[in-house]
Amino acid sequence: MLNKQPITKKLNVPAEKVWDAVSKIGRIDIWFPFIERCKVEGQGKGALRYMTVAGGGGEIKDIIEEINHETMKLIYLRPISSFPVTYYKGTVEVFRSYDGLGVVVWTIDFESKPEDSVSVAELVQGAISAGLDGMERDLLSS
Repeated sequence: MLNKQPITKKLNVPAEKVWDAVSKIGRIDIWFPFIERCKVEGQGKGALRYMTVAGGGGEIKDIIEEINHETMKLIYLRPISSFPVTYYKGTVEVFRSYDGLGVVVWTIDFESKPEDSVSVAELVQGAISAGLDGMERDLLSS
């Protein structure tokens, strides 16, 4: 069964600056506390993002499916994950709020064993929330 976990946060950063950072796909290790290293191969659709989870937590690989600069939308598939999932797709959208600041909607679609779905949803919620907080800190300091 497909599960959907959306996480939304308004950042105190202009939407265009948020999108610029998201679309470059490579600062995950700066934003997410549990990511030790991030390496990107290629650009745009088809680019590969490799991450190492801190504390020996395993390896993650993302394939960039779409980067749309007009709609400020990024979609990636995660064929290799440290989470107990059989399918994982992330969609990151940046919206411009009335005051010009960025609102990020990061949605994870995943499939897992029924007994794992609640724990995966909680893990995703916590990880993405921490990553968005890290993104905001990083963008405010640059």
